[in-house]
Amino acid sequence: MGLTGKKILIGISGSIAAYKIILLVRQLTQSDALVKVVMTKAAVDFVSPLVLSTLSRQKVLSDLSEGDAWANHVELGRWADLMVIAPLSCNTLAKMATGLCDNLLMAVYLSATCPVMVCPAMDEDMWHHPATRDNLKRLSSWGVQIVPVGNGSLASGLVGEGRMAEPEQIFDLIVSQVSLKSTGALQGKKVLVTAGPTYEPIDPVRFIGNHSSGKMGIALANELKTQGAEVHLILGPSTAPDPAGMQVVRVRTALEMFEATKAIFDECDIAVMTAAVADFRPAKPLESKYKKQAGKAPPIIELIENPDILAYCGKHKRADQISVGFALETNDAIKNAQKKLITKSANIIVLNSLQDKGAGFGVDTNKVTLLTDRQQIMPLALMSKPEVAKAIVNAINEYLT
Repeated sequence: MGLTGKKILIGISGSIAAYKIILLVRQLTQSDALVKVVMTKAAVDFVSPLVLSTLSRQKVLSDLSEGDAWANHVELGRWADLMVIAPLSCNTLAKMATGLCDNLLMAVYLSATCPVMVCPAMDEDMWHHPATRDNLKRLSSWGVQIVPVGNGSLASGLVGEGRMAEPEQIFDLIVSQVSLKSTGALQGKKVLVTAGPTYEPIDPVRFIGNHSSGKMGIALANELKTQGAEVHLILGPSTAPDPAGMQVVRVRTALEMFEATKAIFDECDIAVMTAAVADFRPAKPLESKYKKQAGKAPPIIELIENPDILAYCGKHKRADQISVGFALETNDAIKNAQKKLITKSANIIVLNSLQDKGAGFGVDTNKVTLLTDRQQIMPLALMSKPEVAKAIVNAINEYLT
């Protein structure tokens, strides 16, 4: 797994999701990583320090001092190859964003010289609160890697966004972060990635869109960055914070995404088009909100075709550029993907089928088949999106060599 001897510092804040970290620590130590754990006082109420110290084979720390001994937070912050705060509660997030240092975990974070990864966990309303969004953006702007939350059952009994990523997903991201960051397989390559949906306005309130979350594209952008590429991410409407360590351009419509792509494409070695771009847009969006009136027929919306961004890249690419496209199919999947490979002049098509359980929009896993213009068809098993991203980037590396 590439974790032998790697030093991982786990920070645990007060959240019911803390119990999952037992599994993460076990996975890390079984992969021969060196693990130390720091907890807040609130976290101790949710998971036993005794269990974590037994699994990590290290004393778990939660106080700045104990008796006449001082917990050297500066040493801890400099010890690790990677610091992972999981779960990241709304309270600890706010402290990180403002630099409030009132416990050992915050003292270690503020002293850390290694990369920092955080795994938020909170209720849906807290996750979507403007204060939370601003705090996440601030952390992201400082280079903190933010692991996307899942959508599922929450401690409140609600079902929605805010669920911490599963231990297996966090483990995969840790492996990717610490074992591949020095390989530089794509060192010197400039890569363009498009991700997320586009929203095509009907009026100032309503739009035509789709259910894409942008998770797959963001996972790919992170993996490309991990393998040494200079990444330029063009991201459609998404609740995900901007990934750290890359240039991010936020867009809303297909036309905006097309213009942003044209502006950077010629400078790039690789273009990875994961965005779920709307094929059509309203020809004449209304300038004010349409009002429903009794007895009046609903408006007829005339649609016109949006630019085909993948086809543009295929048509205008140089011999030394490659383009990678995505295809989401509901029937005749392989046949339609092969057709897209040819008509869009792509080098690689990543095929999603909505017939596959666990694949498609809004979920944390994916199952894809890779098709290349060298007549290769490579089906992959159902995996987490970071794992799928790694497999796709590896396929791009193989194609280049």
